[in-house]
Amino acid sequence: MPQHEELKYPNRLYMITMNNNHEVNPAKALAMIQKGALLVDVREPNEVSKKSFDVSNIMLIPLRELNKRFNEIPVDRTVIIACYSGNRSLMATRFLMSHGYTQALNMQQGIVRWEKEGHPIKNGLKQKSGSLLKQFFGKSEGNGGAILAQL
Repeated sequence: MPQHEELKYPNRLYMITMNNNHEVNPAKALAMIQKGALLVDVREPNEVSKKSFDVSNIMLIPLRELNKRFNEIPVDRTVIIACYSGNRSLMATRFLMSHGYTQALNMQQGIVRWEKEGHPIKNGLKQKSGSLLKQFFGKSEGNGGAILAQL
């Protein structure tokens, strides 16, 4: 029997029924995305910059902005909501369902499980220490070295 859970989200209380019909595992989510579903990542920008889903049909809306930006998400399209571990995406899925998004699905266990199952990931760019200085000053020891020494 489905459980009823209360979700307090921006000054409103919602009673939404959630069951397995509104959740998908990462493998199913990827197959759906490849067939046209939209992935909505509700993590914060600093999280996304470190590691993100490597799919073409993706929209980034942090959970804290969802109540102001949810109308950017097409209501007539299958939408898969994801986050780091599945908690924020579950709240976002419930919020969207309460606003008429009947095709909103929560991706179970978020990017953690997605990566564990070997699905495509983009890792953040990691620069080697000092590489910006090398790009700016070049490899020569000429004036760049003197300027660097003054810093």
